[in-house]
Amino acid sequence: MSLPKNLEAESALAASPEAMANGDSRLLPILPMNDLVLFPRIVVPLSLAEDSAQHLVDDTLLKDKIIGILASQQAALEAPRRDNLYQVGTAAVILKMGKTQDEVVRLLIQGLYRFRVEEIVSQEPYMQARVTPIAEDFEPDMEIDALVSNLKGLFLKMLELSPYLPTELGAMVREIDDPRVLADVVGGSMNISKKDKQELLETIDVKERLHKVLALVNRELEILELGKKIQTQVKGEMDKAQRDYYLREQIKALQKELGEVDERTREIDELRMRLEDSGLPEAAFKEAERELKRLSRIPPTSPDHQVIRTYLEWMIELPWSVATEDNLDLEQARRILDEDHYNLEKVKKRILEYLAVRKLKPDMKGPILCFVGPPGTGKTSLGKSIARALGRKFVRMSLGGVRDEAEIRGHRRTYVGALPGRIIQSIRRAGSNNPVFILDEIDKIGADFRGDPSSALLEVLDPEQNFSFSDHYLEVGFDLSKVMFLTTANMLDTIPPPLRDRMEVLELPGYTEEEKLTIAYNYLLPRQLAAHGLQAEQLEITSEAMRRVISEYTREAGLRNLEREIAALCRGVAREIAEGLCTQKRITEAEVPAYLGPSRFYREPALEHPEPGVATGLAWTPTGGEILFIEALRMPGNSRLKLTGQLGEVMKESADAALSYIRARGPYLGVPEDFFDKTDIHIHVPAGAIPKDGPSAGVAMLTALVSLLSDRPVKKGMAMTGEITLRGHVMPVGGIKDKVLAAHRAGLEEIILPAQNNKDLEEIPAKVREQLKFHLVERMDQVLEIAFQDQPAKPEH
Repeated sequence: MSLPKNLEAESALAASPEAMANGDSRLLPILPMNDLVLFPRIVVPLSLAEDSAQHLVDDTLLKDKIIGILASQQAALEAPRRDNLYQVGTAAVILKMGKTQDEVVRLLIQGLYRFRVEEIVSQEPYMQARVTPIAEDFEPDMEIDALVSNLKGLFLKMLELSPYLPTELGAMVREIDDPRVLADVVGGSMNISKKDKQELLETIDVKERLHKVLALVNRELEILELGKKIQTQVKGEMDKAQRDYYLREQIKALQKELGEVDERTREIDELRMRLEDSGLPEAAFKEAERELKRLSRIPPTSPDHQVIRTYLEWMIELPWSVATEDNLDLEQARRILDEDHYNLEKVKKRILEYLAVRKLKPDMKGPILCFVGPPGTGKTSLGKSIARALGRKFVRMSLGGVRDEAEIRGHRRTYVGALPGRIIQSIRRAGSNNPVFILDEIDKIGADFRGDPSSALLEVLDPEQNFSFSDHYLEVGFDLSKVMFLTTANMLDTIPPPLRDRMEVLELPGYTEEEKLTIAYNYLLPRQLAAHGLQAEQLEITSEAMRRVISEYTREAGLRNLEREIAALCRGVAREIAEGLCTQKRITEAEVPAYLGPSRFYREPALEHPEPGVATGLAWTPTGGEILFIEALRMPGNSRLKLTGQLGEVMKESADAALSYIRARGPYLGVPEDFFDKTDIHIHVPAGAIPKDGPSAGVAMLTALVSLLSDRPVKKGMAMTGEITLRGHVMPVGGIKDKVLAAHRAGLEEIILPAQNNKDLEEIPAKVREQLKFHLVERMDQVLEIAFQDQPAKPEH
C-alpha cells in the first residue's frame, strides 16, 4: 500500500471536494464491488473479468480516467444490483491498466474523494450514477493532534505484531500529518470486516472517524497480543516436551550401558508376563500381544497409551481359564436348596437333574432357565440359592429399563471412555468363567434408536453361539457356554418370541395360605428377628395372629408384603424391649392391630350375602390371580346393553354373546321372552380404575345375567371361569393355577371350570385341592344347574 506522487494522481486529486469550490454533482461510471471498500488516497490493485466492467474501463480511459467504487451490502454470486449497494462510495483514478492472456483486465487505482449517490442514471452497458462529492473540512485542535499521535503509536505497535501488514507501512504512517489521510490509511489497511470499513467511509466528521479507527486498532492490538501470548506458551510447552524426550532417551542409553531397566520397559515386561500367565486362548493372546507391541512404541504422553493400557488390563483380568469346581453331591445340594426355599419342587428337581447329568457328563453346557411368576415368589433369591448349592460364584444383572445395545455388547474402543458391556464386566467381577448369572426382569427390557438389547441377548442365551460371545470392546470371542444363565420375569408376553424360544421356562406360582404360614415361621420370622437384634425367645407370634396378618394385612401371590408386616411387628416389640416395658412378647390375634393398625383387607360382602345379579369370576394378572365380581342391573329403557369398569373389547364381546344366548333360550332358562323389549341392562365389573380384558369372564357374565333376569342368587361360596360360545359351549382358559389359589385365598369353597382344564388341576397343591370342590363343565346348562341348585334350569333341546 502506498501514496504515489505522480502527475496523474496529482491532477486527479485536483478534482477532490476540497479543490471543488462549488461541490456540484457529476456523472460517474460506477464499478460495483462485492468485497472492496476503497478509501481516498489508498492505492489498490483490481482484476476484472466481466464484459461490462471491461467496457467501463475502456470508456473511462478515453476520458478523465475517474470511476466510482461502490461496495455491495451483501455478497452476491452475480454482479451486485443497484438496491444492494451502499450509497456512499469513493471516486478513484486509474493509474495503470493491463490485460493478461486470458483476457482479464488488471488495474491499479487510487482513491480520490468520498461521494454520495444521488441517482442511478443507467445500467447498460455499465452502471452510471449522478453523485455529489463529500467535503471533509475540519478545524485543527489539540484533541485531533492527541488522537493522531495515539493512533500512530498504537498502529506502529500493532504493525510489529501483525503478520499480514507490510513493514514499510510504518514509514508511510510516520510521514502522514493530515488526520483525514491517516484515518483512511489506517482503516483501509486493517483486517476488519467490510461493514466496519463502510462505517468508517461514511463517517464524515474527522474527529469521530479518528475515534472509531483508534477503537478498532485497540481491539486488533489486544487480539494480536493475546495470540502472541498463546503462541509463546505453546512453543514453551513444545520445547519442554522435546527437551524431556531428549533427556529421556539419554537416560535410556545410560541405563542400557549400566545394565539397568527403565520404568517404561519394566511396565511392558510386567504386562507381557501377566499376559503369558493369564491363560488367554490363542486368538485373544495374539490380539493382546499385538496391542502390547503398539503400547511399547507409543510415548506415555500419547492419548492412545492409556486406551491400550486399559484394554490390556481387561484382557489380563478376565477369567479366561479360571473356573470353580462344581459341588456334585446331590444330597448336599438338595439340603441347601431346602434350607433357602420352601416347596418349589419343580425348580429344585430341574437343578438336581442338571447336577446328575454334570456328574455323568462333565463337559455339559450350562442350561438357560427362565423363572416366571408373580413378584415376591423368590425368583431372584432362588438364583443365589442355586449358586450356593452348586458351589459357584453368583452375579446378577438387572435388565429393567435397559434400552441400549451397548449395555450388553459394550462400546468400541474408538469412543472416549469405552468399556466392555455389562456381561463381560460381571464375568470379571465374578472371577470365574462358570458363575451362576441371573438376568433379572428380562420381560421389562426396552428398545430405542440406540439398538435392541433383546437382540443382543440372543447370542448370549444361545448355547450354540455363546461359546464365542463377541463384545465390541474386546473384539475377540469369550466363552460363555460354561455360565449357568438364569432369567426372571413376571410375564412371558412381553419377551420377544426368539428370545423366549432360547430359554427353558419354569413357572413359580403364588403361595397358598398354609405355605405362607410355613414360610413365615421357617424363613421370614427368623430373618427379621436377626435383622432387628431380637432373640427367638423374646418374640412369639401365635399361628392365629400370623394367619390374621396373612389374610387381613396382605393380599398377594408372593411374600414381600408379608415380610414387611412381620418386620413391623419386630420393630414394635424391639421398641417395647428397648424402653424397658417388657423383656419378651407373645403376640396374639387380638393384639395384631395394635402393631399394624386396622385391617387392610376384608372378606367381600358379596361372598357372604349372595344376591341376584352378582356372580364371582376369576382373573389372572402378572402379580397372581384375583377374584372379581360381575354385577348386572336392569332398568326401564330401550333394549340397550351398557358395560362399565374399563372393559376391553374381548370382554365386551363376551357380554354381547351372553346376552344373545339368553335371548335365544329365554324360556328354557326361566327368563321371559320379552325381557329385553323395554329394558336396559347394565353390567359393571368393580375396581373401575383397573383395565380388564379377556374371554374368561364369559361364564360369570352369563350367570350374572341369568341370576338377574330370573331373580335367583348364585350359590354362596362359588366362583367360576371359562369362555362361552353362542351355542352354549364352555371353552378352556389359561392361568388356572393362579385363579384357583386366588379363590382359595378369598375363602371360596366351589369353583366351576371348563372340562378341558382338568389337566391343570394337577399343578395345584394337594392341600388346596382337598379344601375346594371343582365342577368341570362342558356346556352352560351345566353351569346354571350347579350355580342355581335350588331352582335348576330346564334342560336344553
